[in-house]
Amino acid sequence: MDNQTLPLSPNQILLRGCSLKNTEFIVGAVIFTGHETKVMMNSMNVPSKRSTLERKLDKLILTLFGTLFTMCLIGAIGSGVFIDRKYYFLGLGKSVEDQFNPNNRFLVALLTMLTLLTLYSTIIPISLYVSIEMIKFIQSTQFINKDLNMYHAETDTPALARTSNLNEELGQVEYIFSDKTGTLTRNLMEFFKCSIGGEIYGTGMTEIERGIAERRGIKVQEVQASNNPIREKGFNFDDVRLMRGAWRNEPNPDACKEFFRCLAICHTVLPEGDESPEKIKYQAASPDEAALVLAAKHFGFFFYRRTPTMIYVRESHVERMGKIQDVSYEILNVLEFNSTRKRQSVVCRYPDGRLVLYSKGADTVIYERLAGGSDALKNVTREHLEQFGSAGLRTLCLAYRDLAPDMYESWNEKFIQAKSSLRDREKKLDEVAELIEKDLILIGATAIEDKLQEGVPNCIETLSRAGIKIWVLTGDKMETAINIAYACNLLNNEMKQFIISSETDAIRAVEERGDQVEIAHFIKEEVKKQLKKCLDEAQQYFHTVSGPKLALIIDGKCLMYALDPSLRITLLTLSLNCSSVVCCRVSPLQKAQVTSLVKKGARKITLSIGDGANDVSMIQAAHIGVGISGLEGMQAVMASDFAVAQFRFLNDLLLVHGRWSYLRLCKVVMYFFYKNLTFTLTQFWFTFNTGFSGQRFYDDWFQSLYNVIFTALPVIMVGLFDKDVSSSLSKKYPELYKEGTRNMFFKWKVVAIWAFFAVYQSLVFFHFVTVSSSASQGSSGKMFGLWDVSTMAFTCVVVTVNLRLLMICNSITRWHYISVGGSILAWFLFIFIYSGIMTPHDRQENIFWVIYVLMSTPYFYITLLLVPVAALVGDFLYLGVQRWFFPYDYQIVQEIHKDEADDSGRSDLLEIGNQLTPDEARSYAISQLPREISKHTGFAFDSPGYESFFASQLGIYAPQKAWDVARRASMRSKPKTNKKN
Repeated sequence: MDNQTLPLSPNQILLRGCSLKNTEFIVGAVIFTGHETKVMMNSMNVPSKRSTLERKLDKLILTLFGTLFTMCLIGAIGSGVFIDRKYYFLGLGKSVEDQFNPNNRFLVALLTMLTLLTLYSTIIPISLYVSIEMIKFIQSTQFINKDLNMYHAETDTPALARTSNLNEELGQVEYIFSDKTGTLTRNLMEFFKCSIGGEIYGTGMTEIERGIAERRGIKVQEVQASNNPIREKGFNFDDVRLMRGAWRNEPNPDACKEFFRCLAICHTVLPEGDESPEKIKYQAASPDEAALVLAAKHFGFFFYRRTPTMIYVRESHVERMGKIQDVSYEILNVLEFNSTRKRQSVVCRYPDGRLVLYSKGADTVIYERLAGGSDALKNVTREHLEQFGSAGLRTLCLAYRDLAPDMYESWNEKFIQAKSSLRDREKKLDEVAELIEKDLILIGATAIEDKLQEGVPNCIETLSRAGIKIWVLTGDKMETAINIAYACNLLNNEMKQFIISSETDAIRAVEERGDQVEIAHFIKEEVKKQLKKCLDEAQQYFHTVSGPKLALIIDGKCLMYALDPSLRITLLTLSLNCSSVVCCRVSPLQKAQVTSLVKKGARKITLSIGDGANDVSMIQAAHIGVGISGLEGMQAVMASDFAVAQFRFLNDLLLVHGRWSYLRLCKVVMYFFYKNLTFTLTQFWFTFNTGFSGQRFYDDWFQSLYNVIFTALPVIMVGLFDKDVSSSLSKKYPELYKEGTRNMFFKWKVVAIWAFFAVYQSLVFFHFVTVSSSASQGSSGKMFGLWDVSTMAFTCVVVTVNLRLLMICNSITRWHYISVGGSILAWFLFIFIYSGIMTPHDRQENIFWVIYVLMSTPYFYITLLLVPVAALVGDFLYLGVQRWFFPYDYQIVQEIHKDEADDSGRSDLLEIGNQLTPDEARSYAISQLPREISKHTGFAFDSPGYESFFASQLGIYAPQKAWDVARRASMRSKPKTNKKN
């Protein structure tokens, strides 16, 4: 292993040649156990993902292959029928080669089909894949990675596209699965409140509590802070009853002492720096642990040193006020925390020989292992936990147990055996831990605050307006998750909430009896009843015109049974009809199962976002994985497809970059399909005039360079720079995003329309040119030959398809002009040189001096003017009618803002700037400096019928009627008055 500095807990460090307690497997001088092992297990290779557009593109290519085969089959059958010796001028004598031998028509047809396969092969857009990959790569590296709107100045973290395969997939997301801690919240844990011996300590009020009070119309008064409140990052506690030794005067001083010692001893934190309270730094596996140890320090139990077998704590005010003493505790065993156990325990020996097991973990697992009795304390503490959860705080229960020496020695032998086992070590360790983690005595509970990230509520509201449904999958308590969901606008009081919880009196009564088979059967039946009841009630709302939005809240224990194959369909049906879903107390595996359920069951495009190693499976299970580069390492980022620093950046990633990428790539694919089909069909029509002989219409070099040079660059410019509306308008009208989720621009209907105009234009090119050239002649008086006609037709094709590209552009920049003009100019430069350097003695004498002969006649200029106009007039009329009578939502927004500048105005800058930090606001201002401004925003067809668009923003379907559109279009607009200087 390379020499690297890794954050390891003491039981994860080995001296070469000798192992310490609780180690697992020697690798050189360092091992990984416990939490780090789980992280390493999650560090798998990112699965290969393909976008939905690419999979549909494969079907389109197969369709083109089918079209190619059909065209070749028609030509082959035609050649077999046409070939006959009665056409004496063909010279089909007895010694003719097999390809033209009328005596073997089947062989003639077969060989002709192979010839036509080569001739018509240009219908398959091979260069399309190269162009798409180039466009996606530039979009990722130059647009997404360098977007200042997604740059987090505080951590100096830009957005990162780790793959370019899924750019357009970002524009079609329908479901977002989000972790809570570190994703919606900041993951900056602060010790805020606690419950000790049935008494709540801590006087602060969280943001969630303020929000609840405001929703209930209660005026919140600021709580008066103490005279000398202690403030440190990770500690935001204020209650004079516990500070500076005042806990000795409380009714439960012994419980307080055990509480503080549990905080100071039960952890795997490493101290760093000077052993003084002001300078010491703690390195912890999670911010929660650091906050708990920090709290112990401020309560007078200062953990300052650690060795492989000892923990040193400087205790104040224990024996009497003002006395400070250093106490060493021998650490005998550490039972690591993991996502299955949901708890951590430490066996320690006091200096006086007392053996104690300290344990901390989720309330559900700690309460199951408490000793009998003390029901009053248990009930009061449970109420306190619910209060903390309602305030949006993260809770842990603390408990302890005194151990008899004989019992401990017997248990330790089993622990050592399990530790040295080579098979099922984790399972055996968990089983051994169960033997000692029982008959615990409840000490109290901690409550840690994790504040929401900036802009999360606005971001979720915007994404909801875009038609995206957001699910929160968290390991926190139900009360905490619900109130976080309220705080970030995921839930509101107007929603009908379906709550499926295992925390009911009936389930608790069965759990107290302890029969696991009975518990499993009872909970499954209860979940089945609840799901059916909720689904029946939800269906009643479906039939109402203006029913409320629905929300589902379910905990992990119920979710485990709801994911059973017999109940999965019911869960999926109910969930898909809910605007919001909150899953509480879920494991990493359940997160991935829920994501896969929607991905495979509903066949909707999903996005998962998280920040920790426990989110890796969920990130990899979704179509798109987004990692938050937060405080829990880089595991989520390394497993993701895209990485951002804050949740709010999803607005720009999806509504701007995702939507633009989808629109651009749809146009690129459709244009490639159109131009290749148009070009190939002119050759196909020519086949009917040549007796299906396979005679080529175009010169070989024309056919080879058509996709590579003459039409290659303009379509790439569209894929990079085309914009229907600006980024600010994309976020101002998030409803525009729904066009992507409905796949409005890559349907078979759209393909059929492009194919229709390709057929029409190919007929125009071939018949207009061939018919008009039959009565024309060159300056020498000779009639135009095959290569004169084909060169004229090819010139019309190149000019027309490049001009057609400009008609599909929503914004035209100088790069569009340069690429289109350059492509047409490249054709003329090529044909001038190519036809000029050939001599009649060369092999390519067929195109000798062709372009010079053509350009010396008026026929060339008249044809070059009229044929593209005739070919494009159908497209022009179709686009006009579509924009006037059946406009897309983005076209309506274009008309609303057609007199405005291309990008964000000053008001937009101020609006967005209010949501950013000062550094981010300055970065955003820099991004708004003048740049290339579009001189074209679509055709100037006024598009009335805005009512349907604004109705859709309110969730009301109001289809346009053609006569209303025509009536409004006939109304004269008011004359504009000149603005005064």
